[in-house]
Amino acid sequence: MSITLEQAEKAIAAAKQKASAIDTKMNIAIVDSGSNLIAFAHMDGSWIGSVDISIKKARTAAWFQMDTKALTPLVQPGEALFNIEHSNGGLITFPGGVTLKNSEGEIIGAIGVSGSTVDDDHEVAIAGSEAI
Repeated sequence: MSITLEQAEKAIAAAKQKASAIDTKMNIAIVDSGSNLIAFAHMDGSWIGSVDISIKKARTAAWFQMDTKALTPLVQPGEALFNIEHSNGGLITFPGGVTLKNSEGEIIGAIGVSGSTVDDDHEVAIAGSEAI
């Protein structure tokens, strides 16, 4: 099963609302379980450079079936996944990518958010995921 456009739009709306509440501007990407882009929002005034980052955060979360925040400690020098971000055409292994699950707990996609601090990015992504 994969995310629907309606679910993706709800996630983006919730993420945009959270971004506005914490006074930041974000790029928000939603991918399906196969990492295909389903929906995207570029908030007015958000960084153009974060467009690609948001999409890669969502894809990374979908490909590895975990939030990108969980990958962060695993990719540090000396750790088992060091340099993995150079695979798959480029991964993003810091916070802001969150898996999206259906009511049965199955991963149906992922949300990627970029445009502020990684803590803000993760917080906005969580808000989007909670709308599903």
